[in-house]
Amino acid sequence: MYAINMAVLIVARELKDKFAEVLASENVQVTLSVPGRGTATSETLDFLGLESSERMVFFSIVTEESWTKLKKILYRDMYIGVPGVGVAFLMPLSSIGGRRTLQYLTDGQEVTLKEESTLQNTDFELLIIIANSGSIDIIMDAARSAKATGGTVLHAKGTGAEQAKRFLGISLAEEKEMAFVVVRTTRKNDVMRAVMEQAGAPNPAGAIVFSVPVTDTAGIRLPEEDEA
Repeated sequence: MYAINMAVLIVARELKDKFAEVLASENVQVTLSVPGRGTATSETLDFLGLESSERMVFFSIVTEESWTKLKKILYRDMYIGVPGVGVAFLMPLSSIGGRRTLQYLTDGQEVTLKEESTLQNTDFELLIIIANSGSIDIIMDAARSAKATGGTVLHAKGTGAEQAKRFLGISLAEEKEMAFVVVRTTRKNDVMRAVMEQAGAPNPAGAIVFSVPVTDTAGIRLPEEDEA
């Protein structure tokens, strides 16, 4: 297994350009950004001296080596963790759909192999599918053809268009759609394969897919449970 993770940065929206520059400076070429809103009360904001709770959420793929360097910069130069600035956390990836996708996501970063983690021996996986805007029907039709259920869609802006053309042979628009789909681990490879074959390059959707281990779930009904 490659030592690759998804870094999630939740930062004050007015600082989004500075954080984007930091990510790019560390060769984190592929980043998705989604606007969000914090839940702090107005009293808390006043106490902290903040003007708003508007946030920007960055999703980036990083190697462990890149994260080590990036984390130091976030603390030293960006004051991550200081009230009003933001937080960051890391989630290990369990699989990536295709070697060219791996090259696209990690271009400019040193990729190494490591032993598989016991965290990956889970019953469920979260599939994260990234595609050009307007492609959600194609993506979900592909996923459902492999017996995945519905997903949740986020609209995002992305980077890495040049890398996509070089490694995947497709042009990616700045506007992206991210689909989050929870599947049983036993079905993960079938769903990922269906998405890659029906919505990946050279399809205009340009979908890429990777997965994150899920340790537990509640409220998820899957087709095989209904058939039992």
